[in-house]
Amino acid sequence: MNEQIKNILLVGVGGQGILLASEILSEAAMLAGFDVKKSEIHGMSQRGGSVVSHVRYGKEVFSPIVPEGEGDILFGFELMETCRSLPLLKAGGAVVANDLQISPPSVLMGHEVYPEGLVENIKTRFPDLLLLDGQQMAEQAGNVKAANTVLLGAVSKRLDIPEQFWIKALEKMVPSKAVEINKKAFLMGRACK
Repeated sequence: MNEQIKNILLVGVGGQGILLASEILSEAAMLAGFDVKKSEIHGMSQRGGSVVSHVRYGKEVFSPIVPEGEGDILFGFELMETCRSLPLLKAGGAVVANDLQISPPSVLMGHEVYPEGLVENIKTRFPDLLLLDGQQMAEQAGNVKAANTVLLGAVSKRLDIPEQFWIKALEKMVPSKAVEINKKAFLMGRACK
């Protein structure tokens, strides 16, 4: 087993399935024999507010919070939230992001403008960027709501957890009627490079 602790951050807005994705990630790591700690921070998540989930795993983990500047992977479900969380990544960290913009209320009401050039900003600071159209891929898998599972599949390729543990975790955490679509979505994301 890898002695080093892996620090993964999942960020986005409420309703994107971030908490389910962090549960599946945590379960897969536990099934693989790692010690896992997880923590969530969510604002007005049901109203599209920010959601951040910290998942840490390794031989022995003492704190659930990823210290600023120590994240290995930033797993972004929405572009502005991904940019906002870049300071949590360590130098050379990886970003797996959904190519999706969700305007916050301040933008919808015309008080602010959604920032431009977010992808370029991320790529300049963290060249190890995998950008996916999670919604389109999930739709191809059979349900646009499985975008979180597409992204989870892409992240899974960057972690030292064998595929069978991911599949077992999916089967355990996802409602039975949605398991097959979510497995398909996960494997589509896992096939991305």
